[in-house]
Amino acid sequence: MNVRPIPNADVSEKDLLHPVRAKLVRTPLNAFQSWQAARDNVLSIIPEVATREPIVSGGTGTPWHMVTDPTAIRRVLLENVDNYPKSKVTKNLLRPAIGESLFIAEGAHWRWQRRTAAPAFSHRNLMHLSPIMTRAAERCADRIAGVGNRAVNMLEEMVTTTFDVIADVTFSGDTGFDRDGVHKAIELYIAEAGKISLFDVLGVPDWIPRPGRMVSANGMADMKDAANKMIDAREAKGPDGIPDLLDLLLQGEDPKTKRKMTTEELRDNLLTFIVAGHETTALTLAWSLYLCAFDETVQTRARTEAKSVLKGRAATGEDVANLPYIRQIIDEALRLYPPAAMVSRTALKADRLCGTRINPGDTVIVPIYALHRSRQLWDQPDSFDPDRWANGAKPDRYAYLPFGDGPRICIGASFALQEAVIILATLLSRFRFTSVKGVNPNPVMIITLRPEGGVWLEAEAV
Repeated sequence: MNVRPIPNADVSEKDLLHPVRAKLVRTPLNAFQSWQAARDNVLSIIPEVATREPIVSGGTGTPWHMVTDPTAIRRVLLENVDNYPKSKVTKNLLRPAIGESLFIAEGAHWRWQRRTAAPAFSHRNLMHLSPIMTRAAERCADRIAGVGNRAVNMLEEMVTTTFDVIADVTFSGDTGFDRDGVHKAIELYIAEAGKISLFDVLGVPDWIPRPGRMVSANGMADMKDAANKMIDAREAKGPDGIPDLLDLLLQGEDPKTKRKMTTEELRDNLLTFIVAGHETTALTLAWSLYLCAFDETVQTRARTEAKSVLKGRAATGEDVANLPYIRQIIDEALRLYPPAAMVSRTALKADRLCGTRINPGDTVIVPIYALHRSRQLWDQPDSFDPDRWANGAKPDRYAYLPFGDGPRICIGASFALQEAVIILATLLSRFRFTSVKGVNPNPVMIITLRPEGGVWLEAEAV
């Protein structure tokens, strides 16, 4: 566990009034500037005006339109969804790692996979898997307690914890699963292959290789081979006890066509669930803990709720419904720091959004980070206020999109929320978290929105 924080630059007094936020661009960027900015932080190419206007358009090789109007977003993600497949850049970034899985596939190939995988994420199956989350929360609390008085990088700790969960949920009992090897391969791919190539920005044809992506993809090849062998072995052995995610997918078939996934299709979808299932939840938890340390009043109220429900034990799946304030903190963390902070689509046919003509081939972007901080949609959008979610309050459905929406809404959303509540409630019931003075995370997006520099907190047992 990494326990040596590095102080960042001085933070202005104005910045202390709200949690950390990304600096959005205030002047237009050319193609080269856009590429340079996106390599360091994709959020830095979002125009600040996108938090105040329903649509912003521009061009860096390919014309683009950033949309933060809920009605227009609904059209892109639901009403006219077939006209807006995932952009080529998105597919090029992720296909070497997860193939033509649910996240990448389009049309009929996507639909049959979704129908096949959906039963694995039913409420009943999630409750069966919740003890794995509880045990991971216990181990996490034990590790934090073992550090003593030193600061802990909670980003690193949450990545470890959520990877434990997804590894056990996916390959429970398989001793041949190289956790460290898989984890390192995924981290390398996210860090290197996820960086946008200048070729992507300029619209260079897909068949021209992106060098960094090729190197990182080679590291994924060994992981895919190992996963193939484990899937074949499990299929031969059959399930043992409560079925895990691999068992459920092996049993699954498309109710319409009776088609079942091949080993390669199973592998690509399992890798999708592993990558998305631990990375996004880890980030949600790291940002939630940062916010709790930022606002001691919120943290104290959450601890009171957690202690009254848990009474010294770790949270379980059955406890989730009785921890509404913990859930409000998570919802607010997902608003301020959505892991998938930008969604990109390519228009197939001409359309019109917010009165703006969209031509075939144009890129339509939903900058979820800006959407969640829109001055038109949210009261004090940069403030941390879990009570905006009190008593089941909800904004316009297309104003809040931490898991996307429409037919392609994240299949694992309920899994992620259950896991986050279990882990956050367990930790807040046992520790008081305090920020390390002068050490603040920086919101940076490559593939996901990470707290660059880590989330360094001191944890005092309570």
